[in-house]
Amino acid sequence: MKILGVDIGGSGIKGAVVDTATGELLTERLRLKTPQPATPDAIAATLKELVEQIGWDGPVACGFPARVIRGVVYTAANIDKSWINTEIEKLFSRTLKTDVFVANDADVAGIAEMHFGKGRDYQDQQVLFLTIGTGIGSALFLNGRLYANTEFGHLKFHGDSAERYCSDSARERYDLKWKEFGARFNEYLTYVEFLLQPDVIILGGGASKKFDKYAECFTVKTKVIPAETLNLAGIIGAAMYGEIRLKEAKKKK
Repeated sequence: MKILGVDIGGSGIKGAVVDTATGELLTERLRLKTPQPATPDAIAATLKELVEQIGWDGPVACGFPARVIRGVVYTAANIDKSWINTEIEKLFSRTLKTDVFVANDADVAGIAEMHFGKGRDYQDQQVLFLTIGTGIGSALFLNGRLYANTEFGHLKFHGDSAERYCSDSARERYDLKWKEFGARFNEYLTYVEFLLQPDVIILGGGASKKFDKYAECFTVKTKVIPAETLNLAGIIGAAMYGEIRLKEAKKKK
């Protein structure tokens, strides 16, 4: 199936048409700047511009940096607060005049990693996928099935949320060397390991590209490995999520 997958982030909105069977991008990845302020109407307009530039008139699916349940945004930790309670799927579908499906960005990136990345080797186990970027996103899989909308980046930690302590933006904010960052992230992983006891933890997001610079800091018993799909995970996973939703809709007819 061919679907336009879109990764909506704090600084950029990226998209490409994806072959969901292979994970291959069928068009060049296009990136537009996220408008500021990133209000619902402004994001919708930029998404429309991206779709028009790609020249696509089929179904669209998006990864979005918030908890999205049944088409409604419920959290806004790293986005404009005006998004809370916005019916995002209705807004985007109305703007684009096509079917648009939206899910949490870490969830869709995790879907891509489980199908086309390191997660392929752990389909019968419990996998925790974490994205390390502006915040810490999470996706939890058990026997290949996603438990949607987890927010393990918002666990209370050192008097604040964990992502304020050891996300990639926290590393930059506190000017941490990679090993200093690794020590902080190891503290967080130790806590997560205690709570969940996953079989493997896969790290994605921007900081995963430098995995070798801080991996030696980890003392957790759980196996920790870097993701394979990296920058394209959000786009590929969004398209795959769109395919899931379209098949569900077809079954209901």
